[in-house]
Amino acid sequence: MRVFLKKLSYIILMLFIIAVISFLAIHAAPNSFFASGELNPNITKESIEHLKKVYGLDKSLFEQFISWIWALLHLDFGISFASGKAVKDEILSRIGITLLMNVISMVIVFVVSVYFGIKSAQKQEGVLDRSLKQFSLFSFAMPSFYLALLLIAVFAVNLEWLPISGLHSLEAKNGVGYYLDEAWHLILPIFVMVFGGIGSLMMYVRSLTVDILKSDYIFFAKARGLSDRVILKKYILPNLYPPLITILGLSLPGLIGGSVILESIFSINGMGLLFFQSAMARDYPVIMGILIISAFLTLLGNMIADLVLLKVNPFFKNS
Repeated sequence: MRVFLKKLSYIILMLFIIAVISFLAIHAAPNSFFASGELNPNITKESIEHLKKVYGLDKSLFEQFISWIWALLHLDFGISFASGKAVKDEILSRIGITLLMNVISMVIVFVVSVYFGIKSAQKQEGVLDRSLKQFSLFSFAMPSFYLALLLIAVFAVNLEWLPISGLHSLEAKNGVGYYLDEAWHLILPIFVMVFGGIGSLMMYVRSLTVDILKSDYIFFAKARGLSDRVILKKYILPNLYPPLITILGLSLPGLIGGSVILESIFSINGMGLLFFQSAMARDYPVIMGILIISAFLTLLGNMIADLVLLKVNPFFKNS
């Protein structure tokens, strides 16, 4: 409990510091949503001043910050300048598809990377190892936006096997067919997300496993005649848990943040596209809401990873 309270107080302090820096950085950016001519070329200055008063932008930065922090404490992220809807509603309406895509891709990436990373380390300099290293380099070097456009050109435009963009076809109706149609539209974006993340993690797992296999306890385990399966279960996997748990904790904000580039290319109305559109429109409340949520998830992911590590490895209690 003491460790939990200590980390919780750290999260609160860091969130406040991040909120201050983000608030000042956003308001220091040039231009604004209500700049003359950007909202409407025919709008009058009196109308702009009225809108600023409605949204509280006529107050000093300190007063705006205090009002914003007070609203945050009540889980109120404000009103979107662009849509006039509550930021919380905007986020909730788009968070589902982003969570779905990122959870599926993350599970696939971790399962495949851990499996083949260990296999590659166990068969060092073999055909499988060399092939996986080449694949990992190709995966790491391939820009996601280029791969997305390439796959769209081949499988959607030329072969017409998969849809180009969006989440549903025009003829899609409610029921099982509706969800199958959505899954059909998600094949390309999820493949790009998996392909882009699998290479680096696979090589990381391979590197860790190679170091583990060079350890003395592995040598003595083999000398005792233990099988590769027992060595994997008793020695390799337990030593892989701490770094993998840490990576999983750091991956938590990515589940919400989504991919700005991919969601824009595939026209998927998720959190990444919302953040991009809000940044282009200088929609401060939405931008700040997403930044705070991402910061909170980053800190929460670190805390969860640390607490899990305390259970997995007691030596972390002294770190």
